[in-house]
Order: sequence, then C-alpha cells, then structure tokens
Amino acid sequence: MFGISDIPKFFLAFFLVLPIISFFHEAGHVFFAWLMGGKNIKIVIGTGDILFRKGMLEVRKFYFWYGLCTFDNLKRNKRFSNILIFSGGALFNALSTVAVMSLIENNLLEPGMFTYQFTYFSMYYIFFALLPMQYPGGTNSDGKLILDLIRNQKHLGEKTYRIHWNEDKSEWCVLDHNRKLVQAFQDEEKALEKAQEIAQKNRPSRLINSKSGEEKEVRNYPIIPL
Repeated sequence: MFGISDIPKFFLAFFLVLPIISFFHEAGHVFFAWLMGGKNIKIVIGTGDILFRKGMLEVRKFYFWYGLCTFDNLKRNKRFSNILIFSGGALFNALSTVAVMSLIENNLLEPGMFTYQFTYFSMYYIFFALLPMQYPGGTNSDGKLILDLIRNQKHLGEKTYRIHWNEDKSEWCVLDHNRKLVQAFQDEEKALEKAQEIAQKNRPSRLINSKSGEEKEVRNYPIIPL
C-alpha cells in the first residue's frame, strides 16, 4: 500500500531515473544516425528553456519530461537505415535494462529502489515507443514510423525544396515542394538560408540546388525521433 514514506521514491523516479532512461533512449537513436553518416547531431533532454549545452547534449529546464534528438544529412537515407534509427531508442533501453539485470544476477550491483525503477520505467519507455500509435500532439511513435517504413509508405510524405537560378531575372528562387516560388534573392547564400529554414521546419524533407541545370542534394532532414 502506498504511504507517506513512498513519496521520496517518486522524486527519485521523476527527477533522476526517468531523465537517465530518456538519455539512453535518445543515445540509441543518435548512435544509428551517426552510423548512417548523420551530421549536426543533437540530443535534447527535457523541455522548456535551455539550462545548458555541452557538445551534442542540450538539457532544458524541465529535464525530467520529454526528449528528442535531431540530425541531418544522412549519407544512407534509405528505408532500412531509418528503421534502424527509429528502433535504436528502444534497443538501447532494452540493452541497458539487460545490463542492469545481469550485473545484479552476478552480484556486481546491489538491487535497490534505483535499479527496480530503472528496469521498470525502461520497459515503460520501450512499450510506448514501439506501440504503433499517434501521440496527442500529432507526432507518431517510433513504432508507428517503423511500421510505415516496413509498409514502404513513400518516404513518409517527404517533401523536396529547391533553390533555382532564374537566368531571365538573374535571381535565386526558393521553390516549395510544388515548385511554387516562395521568395527570390539576389544572393545565393540568403536563398540557401531561407530554403534550409523551410525544409527544416517541414521534416522529412530534402533540399536541392538546381544550379547550372543539375540537381544536387544540399541537405536532407529526416523526421525527428522522440
């Protein structure tokens, strides 16, 4: 039965155990993103204002709630590559849980409230990450995205944005996924900056530079794993 003496256990779970589990989860995603050649990798723990940044890690004010990772320019941006990336979070949670249980069974780690909560909430994370569902905010679970990839739904609605040199008007045009003009610039760098901003906000997407009549991928923005 729950009592007053159990309240500190909830503080331990919410403010220490869950953030650690969240870190392992996001580390699993970015490990496979790194293997697939991902660049600009970042792990975000929590939500709200930024508390501090250290390398690829960003910790936010409410560090005990939510987490995500971002990366772009996957060199191997294929269906199987993305399945591995979206599976990585649950896989690292499972491996860390097995590691803790093995250490306990071999008397290398004392069982206690921390280890119990770590294994319990790791399984919680795995279940809700892999359950193929749409979250209330409209984002999809890792399991839903994996299922869509297995069903070979075409790039999960990936959009292509372009910067194109208009010879007649001597200007750089930013084109959306329907090849409609978004904005025109005299400077290529400003056009590229605008196109990157749009493509990044509309993941999954690709950014193409069609300079000299040749289309070359500048960057791809995979969907963000949670």
